[in-house]
Amino acid sequence: MATEFDTELQDREAAGPSFANLRRRMVEDQLRGHGITDLRVLEAMGRVPREEFVPPDLRSLAYQDGPLPIGFGQTISQPFTVAYMCQLLEPRGGEKVLEIGTGSGYSAAVLSHLAGEVFTVERIPGLAELARDHLLAYPNVHVATANGTVGLPEQAPFDGIVVTAGAPALPDEYVKELREGGRIVIPLGIDRFSQTMCRFTRLAGEMKVEELGGFLFVPLIGKVGWSESDRAQHRW
Repeated sequence: MATEFDTELQDREAAGPSFANLRRRMVEDQLRGHGITDLRVLEAMGRVPREEFVPPDLRSLAYQDGPLPIGFGQTISQPFTVAYMCQLLEPRGGEKVLEIGTGSGYSAAVLSHLAGEVFTVERIPGLAELARDHLLAYPNVHVATANGTVGLPEQAPFDGIVVTAGAPALPDEYVKELREGGRIVIPLGIDRFSQTMCRFTRLAGEMKVEELGGFLFVPLIGKVGWSESDRAQHRW
Protein backbone atom coordinates (compact mmCIF):
# COMPACT_ATOMS: atom_id res chain seq x y z
CA MET A 1 0.00 0.00 0.00
CA ALA A 2 1.46 3.35 -1.07
CA THR A 3 2.23 5.78 1.73
CA GLU A 4 1.95 9.56 1.67
CA PHE A 5 5.75 9.69 1.39
CA ASP A 6 5.72 7.35 -1.63
CA THR A 7 3.18 9.58 -3.36
CA GLU A 8 5.26 12.70 -2.64
CA LEU A 9 8.38 10.99 -4.01
CA GLN A 10 6.57 9.96 -7.19
CA ASP A 11 5.35 13.54 -7.64
CA ARG A 12 8.92 14.85 -7.29
CA GLU A 13 10.25 12.35 -9.81
CA ALA A 14 7.48 13.22 -12.24
CA ALA A 15 8.40 16.90 -11.94
CA GLY A 16 11.98 16.13 -12.94
CA PRO A 17 15.29 16.32 -11.06
CA SER A 18 15.76 19.10 -8.50
CA PHE A 19 18.17 21.96 -9.05
CA ALA A 20 20.39 20.50 -6.32
CA ASN A 21 20.59 17.19 -8.20
CA LEU A 22 21.23 18.98 -11.48
CA ARG A 23 24.03 20.93 -9.81
CA ARG A 24 25.64 17.75 -8.52
CA ARG A 25 25.40 16.21 -11.98
CA MET A 26 26.96 19.35 -13.47
CA VAL A 27 29.92 19.09 -11.10
CA GLU A 28 30.49 15.42 -11.87
CA ASP A 29 29.81 15.36 -15.62
CA GLN A 30 30.61 18.82 -16.95
CA LEU A 31 33.44 19.73 -14.60
CA ARG A 32 35.16 16.76 -12.97
CA GLY A 33 34.55 14.71 -16.11
CA HIS A 34 36.27 17.32 -18.28
CA GLY A 35 39.43 18.03 -16.35
CA ILE A 36 38.51 20.30 -13.44
CA THR A 37 40.57 18.79 -10.63
CA ASP A 38 40.77 21.53 -8.00
CA LEU A 39 38.60 20.25 -5.15
CA ARG A 40 37.94 23.74 -3.80
CA VAL A 41 36.68 24.86 -7.22
CA LEU A 42 34.45 21.80 -7.53
CA GLU A 43 33.04 22.45 -4.06
CA ALA A 44 32.39 26.13 -4.82
CA MET A 45 30.64 25.28 -8.09
CA GLY A 46 28.49 22.82 -6.17
CA ARG A 47 27.48 25.43 -3.62
CA VAL A 48 26.36 28.28 -5.89
CA PRO A 49 22.82 27.93 -7.31
CA ARG A 50 23.27 28.92 -10.96
CA GLU A 51 19.51 29.02 -11.44
CA GLU A 52 19.41 32.16 -9.30
CA PHE A 53 21.70 34.01 -11.73
CA VAL A 54 19.71 33.46 -14.94
CA PRO A 55 16.38 35.01 -16.00
CA PRO A 56 13.36 33.26 -14.43
CA ASP A 57 12.13 31.93 -17.77
CA LEU A 58 15.50 30.22 -18.36
CA ARG A 59 15.92 28.55 -14.98
CA SER A 60 15.05 25.14 -16.37
CA LEU A 61 18.14 25.49 -18.60
CA ALA A 62 20.47 26.67 -15.83
CA TYR A 63 22.55 23.49 -15.76
CA GLN A 64 22.91 22.90 -19.46
CA ASP A 65 26.54 22.91 -20.56
CA GLY A 66 26.51 26.26 -22.31
CA PRO A 67 26.12 30.03 -21.94
CA LEU A 68 22.72 31.67 -21.51
CA PRO A 69 21.48 35.21 -22.23
CA ILE A 70 21.06 37.43 -19.18
CA GLY A 71 19.84 40.61 -20.89
CA PHE A 72 21.62 43.77 -22.05
CA GLY A 73 23.23 41.78 -24.88
CA GLN A 74 25.32 39.77 -22.39
CA THR A 75 25.56 36.11 -21.40
CA ILE A 76 26.38 34.00 -18.36
CA SER A 77 29.38 31.80 -19.16
CA GLN A 78 29.01 28.04 -19.34
CA PRO A 79 29.82 26.31 -16.03
CA PHE A 80 33.02 24.72 -17.35
CA THR A 81 34.43 28.10 -18.38
CA VAL A 82 33.75 29.58 -14.95
CA ALA A 83 35.35 26.62 -13.19
CA TYR A 84 38.33 26.55 -15.57
CA MET A 85 39.12 30.24 -15.06
CA CYS A 86 38.83 29.87 -11.28
CA GLN A 87 41.14 26.86 -11.40
CA LEU A 88 43.70 28.84 -13.42
CA LEU A 89 43.59 31.70 -10.92
CA GLU A 90 44.51 29.23 -8.12
CA PRO A 91 43.05 31.11 -5.12
CA ARG A 92 43.66 29.34 -1.83
CA GLY A 93 41.60 31.55 0.48
CA GLY A 94 42.25 35.02 1.83
CA GLU A 95 43.24 36.59 -1.49
CA LYS A 96 41.96 39.89 -2.82
CA VAL A 97 40.60 39.24 -6.30
CA LEU A 98 39.37 41.55 -9.06
CA GLU A 99 36.83 40.33 -11.61
CA ILE A 100 36.20 42.29 -14.79
CA GLY A 101 32.75 41.70 -16.25
CA THR A 102 30.29 40.94 -13.44
CA GLY A 103 27.39 39.97 -15.67
CA SER A 104 24.62 38.56 -13.47
CA GLY A 105 27.11 37.86 -10.66
CA TYR A 106 27.52 34.09 -10.99
CA SER A 107 31.31 33.97 -11.35
CA ALA A 108 31.73 36.43 -8.49
CA ALA A 109 29.57 34.20 -6.29
CA VAL A 110 31.80 31.22 -7.08
CA LEU A 111 34.92 33.30 -6.40
CA SER A 112 33.46 34.36 -3.06
CA HIS A 113 33.94 30.79 -1.82
CA LEU A 114 37.53 30.67 -3.06
CA ALA A 115 39.05 34.05 -2.15
CA GLY A 116 38.91 36.36 0.83
CA GLU A 117 37.49 39.42 -0.90
CA VAL A 118 36.13 39.86 -4.42
CA PHE A 119 35.80 43.18 -6.24
CA THR A 120 33.84 42.87 -9.48
CA VAL A 121 33.36 45.54 -12.14
CA GLU A 122 30.43 45.85 -14.57
CA ARG A 123 30.16 48.63 -17.16
CA ILE A 124 26.38 48.31 -17.76
CA PRO A 125 24.50 50.02 -14.89
CA GLY A 126 21.34 47.91 -15.19
CA LEU A 127 23.33 44.69 -15.14
CA ALA A 128 25.45 45.88 -12.20
CA GLU A 129 22.29 46.59 -10.23
CA LEU A 130 20.91 43.16 -11.08
CA ALA A 131 24.16 41.56 -9.91
CA ARG A 132 24.03 43.47 -6.62
CA ASP A 133 20.60 41.99 -5.97
CA HIS A 134 21.82 38.50 -6.80
CA LEU A 135 24.89 38.88 -4.56
CA LEU A 136 23.21 40.08 -1.36
CA ALA A 137 23.97 36.73 0.24
CA TYR A 138 27.71 37.07 -0.56
CA PRO A 139 29.03 39.77 1.80
CA ASN A 140 32.66 39.50 0.63
CA VAL A 141 31.70 40.51 -2.94
CA HIS A 142 31.67 44.20 -3.90
CA VAL A 143 30.14 45.34 -7.21
CA ALA A 144 31.38 48.51 -8.92
CA THR A 145 29.84 50.16 -11.97
CA ALA A 146 32.85 51.36 -13.94
CA ASN A 147 35.02 51.03 -17.04
CA GLY A 148 36.56 47.65 -16.39
CA THR A 149 39.34 48.03 -18.94
CA VAL A 150 41.20 50.27 -16.50
CA GLY A 151 40.72 47.87 -13.61
CA LEU A 152 39.87 49.25 -10.18
CA PRO A 153 42.91 51.30 -9.13
CA GLU A 154 41.35 52.59 -5.90
CA GLN A 155 41.27 49.02 -4.54
CA ALA A 156 44.61 47.80 -5.95
CA PRO A 157 46.80 45.88 -5.57
CA PHE A 158 45.15 42.51 -6.21
CA ASP A 159 46.39 38.95 -5.77
CA GLY A 160 44.44 37.83 -8.83
CA ILE A 161 42.51 39.33 -11.73
CA VAL A 162 40.03 37.37 -13.84
CA VAL A 163 38.54 38.89 -16.99
CA THR A 164 35.29 37.44 -18.34
CA ALA A 165 35.40 39.24 -21.70
CA GLY A 166 37.70 38.94 -24.70
CA ALA A 167 40.35 41.64 -25.19
CA PRO A 168 42.65 42.41 -28.13
CA ALA A 169 45.64 42.71 -25.75
CA LEU A 170 46.43 42.67 -22.05
CA PRO A 171 45.68 46.14 -20.62
CA ASP A 172 48.71 47.69 -18.90
CA GLU A 173 46.41 48.83 -16.10
CA TYR A 174 45.86 45.23 -14.99
CA VAL A 175 49.61 44.65 -14.77
CA LYS A 176 50.03 47.78 -12.63
CA GLU A 177 47.29 46.62 -10.24
CA LEU A 178 48.67 43.08 -9.74
CA ARG A 179 50.78 42.06 -6.75
CA GLU A 180 54.06 40.22 -7.12
CA GLY A 181 53.25 36.51 -7.56
CA GLY A 182 49.70 37.31 -8.66
CA ARG A 183 47.90 35.97 -11.71
CA ILE A 184 45.75 37.43 -14.47
CA VAL A 185 43.41 35.09 -16.36
CA ILE A 186 42.11 36.66 -19.56
CA PRO A 187 40.98 35.57 -23.07
CA LEU A 188 42.95 37.44 -25.75
CA GLY A 189 42.48 37.68 -29.51
CA ILE A 190 42.19 40.19 -32.34
CA ASP A 191 39.26 38.30 -33.86
CA ARG A 192 36.04 37.05 -32.31
CA PHE A 193 36.81 33.50 -33.47
CA SER A 194 40.42 33.32 -32.29
CA GLN A 195 40.56 34.13 -28.59
CA THR A 196 43.09 32.24 -26.52
CA MET A 197 42.78 31.79 -22.77
CA CYS A 198 45.94 33.23 -21.24
CA ARG A 199 47.34 33.17 -17.74
CA PHE A 200 49.88 35.83 -16.80
CA THR A 201 51.94 35.46 -13.62
CA ARG A 202 53.95 38.34 -12.19
CA LEU A 203 57.38 37.07 -11.17
CA ALA A 204 60.23 39.44 -10.22
CA GLY A 205 58.36 42.24 -11.94
CA GLU A 206 58.08 40.35 -15.23
CA MET A 207 54.90 38.86 -16.71
CA LYS A 208 55.16 35.17 -17.58
CA VAL A 209 52.41 34.08 -20.00
CA GLU A 210 50.84 30.68 -20.65
CA GLU A 211 48.45 30.05 -23.56
CA LEU A 212 45.76 27.56 -22.57
CA GLY A 213 43.35 26.89 -25.40
CA GLY A 214 40.66 28.56 -27.48
CA PHE A 215 37.48 30.16 -26.12
CA LEU A 216 34.77 32.58 -27.26
CA PHE A 217 33.69 35.51 -25.08
CA VAL A 218 31.74 38.74 -25.43
CA PRO A 219 34.12 41.68 -26.03
CA LEU A 220 35.85 43.75 -23.38
CA ILE A 221 34.45 47.23 -24.11
CA GLY A 222 36.13 50.38 -22.86
CA LYS A 223 39.07 52.72 -22.87
CA VAL A 224 41.77 50.14 -23.59
CA GLY A 225 39.55 47.34 -24.95
CA TRP A 226 37.23 47.17 -27.95
CA SER A 227 35.12 50.18 -28.86
CA GLU A 228 31.36 50.02 -29.38
CA SER A 229 31.97 50.42 -33.15
CA ASP A 230 34.36 47.45 -33.06
CA ARG A 231 31.68 45.48 -31.24
CA ALA A 232 29.14 46.23 -33.95
CA GLN A 233 31.60 45.52 -36.73
CA HIS A 234 32.60 42.15 -35.33
CA ARG A 235 29.01 41.23 -34.34
CA TRP A 236 30.08 40.02 -30.92
